[in-house]
Amino acid sequence: MARSMKTMDGNHAAAHASYAYTEVAAIYPITPSSVMAEATDEWATQGRKNIFGQTVQVTEMQSEAGAAGTVHGSLSAGALTTTYTASQGLLLMIPNLYKIAGEQLPGVFNVSARAVASHALNIFGDHSDVYACRQTGCAMLCESSVQEVMDLTPVAHCAALKGKIPFINFFDGFRTSHEIQKIETWDYEDLEDLVDKDAIKEFRAHALNPNHPCERGSAQNPDTFFQAREACNPYYDAMPAIVQEYMDKVNAKIGTNYKLFNYHGAEDAESVIIAMGSVCDTIDETIDYLLAQGKKVGVVKVRLYRPFCAQALVDAIPDSVKYINVLDRTKEPGSLGEPLYLDVVAALKGTKFDAVKINSGRYGLGSKDTTPAQVVAVFDNEAKAKYDVEKAAYDKNLELYNAKKTAYEADLETKQAIEKYNADAKAKYEAALVVYNEQKAKYDQEYLEYQNKLAVYQTALKQYQDAKTAYDKYMNDPVYRNLKDAEVVQELTFQRENDATHKVEGVSNYLTKEAQERLNTSNVFQYDSNKLQASDIVSNSPWTNTEDEWIQVKEGDICCYL
Repeated sequence: MARSMKTMDGNHAAAHASYAYTEVAAIYPITPSSVMAEATDEWATQGRKNIFGQTVQVTEMQSEAGAAGTVHGSLSAGALTTTYTASQGLLLMIPNLYKIAGEQLPGVFNVSARAVASHALNIFGDHSDVYACRQTGCAMLCESSVQEVMDLTPVAHCAALKGKIPFINFFDGFRTSHEIQKIETWDYEDLEDLVDKDAIKEFRAHALNPNHPCERGSAQNPDTFFQAREACNPYYDAMPAIVQEYMDKVNAKIGTNYKLFNYHGAEDAESVIIAMGSVCDTIDETIDYLLAQGKKVGVVKVRLYRPFCAQALVDAIPDSVKYINVLDRTKEPGSLGEPLYLDVVAALKGTKFDAVKINSGRYGLGSKDTTPAQVVAVFDNEAKAKYDVEKAAYDKNLELYNAKKTAYEADLETKQAIEKYNADAKAKYEAALVVYNEQKAKYDQEYLEYQNKLAVYQTALKQYQDAKTAYDKYMNDPVYRNLKDAEVVQELTFQRENDATHKVEGVSNYLTKEAQERLNTSNVFQYDSNKLQASDIVSNSPWTNTEDEWIQVKEGDICCYL
């Protein structure tokens, strides 16, 4: 039959589907599950019929523990019974969950999963309550959206009947329980068509009845308890196939593709997230965005959490996967990892994914929003780990580089100081060299002048020595003996050195410059002494210190310069 479209939230979707299979509803309100009980009570008051043509009997108890006890008793009496709860309310039901599962009673606990109060009270969604029940023996079925709650809640009821195991049918508190969507709803005729009528008859026949009494709730000693406890294994082994059977029936009716683990993403995905609950919708949309960019990513959505079917998980994961990221919406302090992560690690051990790296992560505690950007960060987590390693190596190399750079700069500073010192010393040297060269040039010039004057002096000295030799010869020559005493003979006048002051001993008479110029008549500087005048003879030298004086020699009437 065609399904009609209606606008409702997740709580109403669960209540709508569960009402069809419920004969007794034991209730006690707790946020955010109260709406399911309220809607069931309202519909029963209005006379709505379930698939058995009955109005659901709604019984409100004094607490969740009382509601769970009522469920246990009602199931034992052969009535299909449902309850609705969350958080601490679910925890109060745990003792009865063990009993209901141990006695193979097909009850369904519809749970809008909510945080369990720890350091503080939180009434919003996460999976800490349902994870606390994973060891009770109840099967656990999870939905990710309002539409999925509508579609899969019948699977929990039908599989519980056929598999003889109670179900915790859960979805995220507030994020799904109070999310209002326009969805396709079940017609009760279709829901009636899904259920196994023989399983219902078997369940009723198994009920406590004085006409066929049986023993229940006994106490067993060590000699029998272990064996009896292990006797339930075949039922749990068979349950995944039963759940998939009813999912296939749902798929056939409404054209869906529900599986124990649904995969969405690239066929050759290298990075895959495994998660359950409302976060899967966010992951789906993020993957669609990343696929458009050519990224090889995907998500495995967990539907049946208990019993955990390892082979179904392996079949859902692409062979190309290199990294698996498991996200849990709870925190178990002190554990090596959160529940779903540990289950995935154990399930993939020894399979073709044995060597695949599996990362764990937490999200959304207390209904903390999980954004697409955070989903992208999960996919990039492995790249970040590689980046962190490379960055650490880079930082180490950078540290070494900076150390070498500091040492180099110190050496460079020293080198620059040395170069500056050398440059300053060179400048001083060149300046001193200029002064030296100037002084040397001046010295060379003065030395040249000295050499010239020395040559003149030496020439004059030679002339003097020659003249003196001639004079001595003359004075000692007997031919000229009579002239030696002549009063008119002029004494020797010596040549004076340039730039020198000296006194010529024994010379008392000099010719004036004018007399010498007047008397010199040839280039040999001879003159006639008979032409001397009284004023030509002076007692002081007419020459300055810088002028040349010539030796004056008078021989008879002739005198000459030497």
